Amino acid sequence: MKKRKAKVARKTSETNVMLELNIDGKGASSVKTGIAFLDHMLALFAKHGLFDLKIKAKGDLDVDFHHTNEDIGICMGEAFRKALGDKKGIRRFGEKTIPMDETLVNVRVAVDVSGRPFFNNIKSEKPYEEKDVQGGYNLEYTRQFFHALINNFPITMHISVLEAGSDAHHLIEAIFKAAAKALDEATQIDPRVKGIPSTKGRL
Repeated sequence: MKKRKAKVARKTSETNVMLELNIDGKGASSVKTGIAFLDHMLALFAKHGLFDLKIKAKGDLDVDFHHTNEDIGICMGEAFRKALGDKKGIRRFGEKTIPMDETLVNVRVAVDVSGRPFFNNIKSEKPYEEKDVQGGYNLEYTRQFFHALINNFPITMHISVLEAGSDAHHLIEAIFKAAAKALDEATQIDPRVKGIPSTKGRL
């Protein structure tokens, strides 16, 4: 099987990002974004998705996290798109639900590698309070990251918070873990699938 790897570089007046992705990896990662919490989320994203991931990023963090966070999401989406190539033989769909410890956080992520970008902006079935984690990362930055990834892949992704406690760290962590597992499932090769998994003949 052809190696499903990609390298992406993005340099602007605000950021400089270099990213390497191996879809068929072992979960190894080296992530240095300048945003400690995002480093943690991307390392566990790689671990639970079994993606090998290298990221080096520098950005205008003296302003805020937005540009760096978003541009890493853009590069991640582009890397998945390039690494998947023509998408022949993939399962295409993936769905995972992840619980997180004592906070009763329960998150479901559903993915369709459809070639059409859609993001439900993190839907919640129950109200919860949005809080910052240590260092200032929060759910809005999480939305911005996934919105950028989804638009540049492009894919459909629904992130649903079924139940959330008071721990913002665990909520965001559950989202990244569930997204990783759903993307792993959707991008796996199914030996029963011949060609493109669509009646249209392309994705």
